[in-house]
Amino acid sequence: MDKAAKRVAAFRELLTEFHQKLDLEFGFHLWDGSTIPAQLHKDALAVSFADEGAVAALVRKPNLDTLANLWSSARVDILNGTVFDIVAKRPTKRTKEWLKVLDRKQALMTAAKFLLVPRGGPWPLEAVKDDKESDGTAKENKKNIAYHYDVSNAFYELWLDKEMVYTCAYFNEWTDDLDTVQLNKLEMSCRRLRLKPGDRVLDMGCGWGAFSCYAAQNYGAICHGVTLSEQQVAYAQAKVKRLGLEDKVKIELMDYADVKGEGVYDKVAAIGMIEHVGIDNFPKYYGTAHRVLKPGGLFLHHGITRPGKSQATMTRKKRPEFAALTKYIFPGGELDFIGGTVTNLERAGFEIHDVEGWREHYMRTCRMWHDRLLANMDAAVKEVGLATARLWLIYLAACSISFERNTVCLYQTLASKRVRGSVGLPPSRKDLYRGKWAMVN
Repeated sequence: MDKAAKRVAAFRELLTEFHQKLDLEFGFHLWDGSTIPAQLHKDALAVSFADEGAVAALVRKPNLDTLANLWSSARVDILNGTVFDIVAKRPTKRTKEWLKVLDRKQALMTAAKFLLVPRGGPWPLEAVKDDKESDGTAKENKKNIAYHYDVSNAFYELWLDKEMVYTCAYFNEWTDDLDTVQLNKLEMSCRRLRLKPGDRVLDMGCGWGAFSCYAAQNYGAICHGVTLSEQQVAYAQAKVKRLGLEDKVKIELMDYADVKGEGVYDKVAAIGMIEHVGIDNFPKYYGTAHRVLKPGGLFLHHGITRPGKSQATMTRKKRPEFAALTKYIFPGGELDFIGGTVTNLERAGFEIHDVEGWREHYMRTCRMWHDRLLANMDAAVKEVGLATARLWLIYLAACSISFERNTVCLYQTLASKRVRGSVGLPPSRKDLYRGKWAMVN
């Protein structure tokens, strides 16, 4: 038996022990064609290793950067299922506990056999630099936004809804389809802002223009959308023209902080933008919304948060998973906690009226996006390449799982520019849930 055969035999023996002691409900495929267990059915859920270099790379650098590269190049893969299936069938014990069941001597001896094995390739993410929080300048913001959103409009069309809404949907029934729940979200956002004909609305971080167009069509609002993504601007401007909304909707390539004027808008919507700003730039974000609003004007703040007791909230030290997310997917981003959101709003001169938690809504939204991307993977790979398509797939799955585990949350918060007396809101919130939902344009 040559050295390569001895390596795969040792690794197979280690995984077999691992599989038996933990009574795993999924198997493994190795690069020599063997499986664990040996009689694994061809349609069974399994983790695959495409080559021994993948194992060597994990032995030398067992971290998320290594795993991200191996996953995005399909050198580590999941067969006959998804990440959700693996997570559902994982051992119930904590990682530290189930590692104790392994024979350490055997594990170390096996690992030693791979120490000098070339790691192979490709390594599609290796050139990506470690992320740092945005410095808040328009140049830095544009670079970060372009990295994420200028991937390809056609790519996003493969898995977003027909309106291209890339933020948390709103479910009236958990069984509703994606197009319905995203229209629900647009409708709820308009209702929460109490939009009416002639309202001047700033759409901060307008994306592909879904909210601005919906608000103009269904509520007669006059909307000004700004984004730093060139591809989003091109798409949104074409949509505005196609819908004949040129007199009601203007979409510009502009940093949110560069919007001119004081007290010029009746309403401001920032739906899923705060995540890109960075903690040190929160005062600029909230201050901009306050500056451009008329006294008593309403501000809809919609953003992902982390739990208030998390280590990152108290120390600003990122967990490895979040560091990988900002490095490979969302450069420059950070999350607040809901207590920080409320505090920042009040410090900026706002009065808070509504705070509604949508965590379970986002859990399901991300799962829908994942499943739609998975169903269109061939087209996605053709559009953006294997590495990007697989990276986005694992990102969407990880987001859904994080919301499911309650390690991140989503809140839609309504505030007004503080004034004495009434701001004109109704005495109850029954107007938010009136009549028909999922209005069709």
